[in-house]
Amino acid sequence: MAELANCSRCDAVFVKGLRDICQSCYKEEEAAFETVYSFLRVRKNREATLQEVVEATGVDQMLILKFVKQKRLRTSQFPQLSYPCAKCGEPIVQGEMCDKCTKELKDDLERFEKNKSLEQKSEQNEPGRTYYLFDKS
Repeated sequence: MAELANCSRCDAVFVKGLRDICQSCYKEEEAAFETVYSFLRVRKNREATLQEVVEATGVDQMLILKFVKQKRLRTSQFPQLSYPCAKCGEPIVQGEMCDKCTKELKDDLERFEKNKSLEQKSEQNEPGRTYYLFDKS
């Protein structure tokens, strides 16, 4: 069955299908994509940064980032199009975090797991520990 939803851009009610936006907002996004893509297809503009694309086309930066994240604008073709790391803000071209932050997060998780296993071992050993004193005389 069809599901009614509110458009995430204009808040209009629409029948939700594959997209989370209504048909009119989708058409606007497609027109914006065509504008950006037409600008970037020109040979001299292929090295344009995100800010330069925003200024030249008038398309919102968040919308261009959405196209990059959806891989509609490939960074292999347009290497200067990057978006900020979710943690440190460093420019990246894929994923949510840069390599440095990803490694830091993995190290933190490994350290947490190691500490957790050590705590569990110490809890298991403590109830059974009993010390006895013997009088040798």
